[in-house]
Amino acid sequence: MRPTLDFVHTHSPALTVERYTLPNGLVLLYQPDPLATVFSFQTWFRVGGAQRHAGRTGLAHLFEHLMFKGTTTREEGVFDRELESRGGRSNAATWVDWTYYHADLPRGHLEAIVELEIDRWRHLELTAEKLETERKVVINERKECVDNEPSGLLSETLWSLALGDHPNGLPTIGWMPDIESLTLQDCQQFHSTWYRPNNAIIVVAGGVERDHLLDVIGAAYGSLKAGPLPARDATPLVPIEAPRAIERSLAINGERLVMGFVAPAATDPRHPALEILNEILCEGDSAILQRALISDGELAATFYSFVPAFCGPGVFELSVELRPGHTAEQAEQVIIDVIAKIATDGVPAVALEKARNRLETHFYRGLQTADQRAQTLGYWAVTAGDFRRMFTLADDYRAVDGEAVKAVAATLLNPQSRAVVRARPRPVAA
Repeated sequence: MRPTLDFVHTHSPALTVERYTLPNGLVLLYQPDPLATVFSFQTWFRVGGAQRHAGRTGLAHLFEHLMFKGTTTREEGVFDRELESRGGRSNAATWVDWTYYHADLPRGHLEAIVELEIDRWRHLELTAEKLETERKVVINERKECVDNEPSGLLSETLWSLALGDHPNGLPTIGWMPDIESLTLQDCQQFHSTWYRPNNAIIVVAGGVERDHLLDVIGAAYGSLKAGPLPARDATPLVPIEAPRAIERSLAINGERLVMGFVAPAATDPRHPALEILNEILCEGDSAILQRALISDGELAATFYSFVPAFCGPGVFELSVELRPGHTAEQAEQVIIDVIAKIATDGVPAVALEKARNRLETHFYRGLQTADQRAQTLGYWAVTAGDFRRMFTLADDYRAVDGEAVKAVAATLLNPQSRAVVRARPRPVAA
């Protein structure tokens, strides 16, 4: 049983993508490169941190760990050893909307990676002992990256504050009480519910021959059974109509500010303008906030921004680490004033053109390797529901004009719609 061709999309002579589907709903995206000596094989599942599994958080991430713990036919560690013996490498990641597993290998090893991947999909061995081992790993990861790391803790606090009960505000790694209480039955049910072929996308980019790929994928995955998928968490987003603020006392040397605004989904027509505005405000030594906070204003030691791009809302995040003697409120006012000026006066044409060029260049640089192309295809296939959305990005950036940037500054970044976490140094015990 071979996958059926749905359509072929040609972006350029060197970049063509073919979309196939098996009768069980599994999607295959194939980006051939006859001259490539390597290829990337990725499996994307449309499930991530935004789903409350059994009413608890963190299961998608914990389960990603369990996928490397061995099967009924291969002991733990065999997957990696077999892959490495062929010159390959493998890893995985989980975030709000997705979990994906990726491997890069020299050409000629397609059957090997497919055999390994279908084995752990079909024959994953879930035991109480393995669960406890990985639970400890995830608990330590949370302690290291969140609980004992001010940047991680403040970011997590901000997202929860800004998005409230909306599922996108949940930490992908999970709240600690949830991690501690997840059961083996939860993991088994998660696997049987979400790891279905009709919830998966396989992406192959690089040096793989088409007919061989279709034969191998059909033989390995064609007999998997489709199944019903749960409805997505539909908890509504409660808009921020007045500033929300929290203060934290942490073991830090200087004050910190993390400010956020609810950002639209990646497919929202306002999203390209938000990316352009972020470039002008935050990216590079000449960016407005970099100068106002660091090089000219000398308020901050470091400054960071993040533009989310998910299926649903996220948090446009601005993080400032203040120099000694300066307060979070000072940085907060600087940011508010800068955004207000842009909302009123707009931005210089030269800054707008520079931002467009930087984003377009960044996009195309992210397509240089087979792994990058596969990852971008999988990401947009999950996030937008159609990988072809990625090929409109350059035109979308070009279409952003000064009025669109002003509108985003005035509406999405309205100071009345901000969420703020201010961190103060914890008093030293006498």
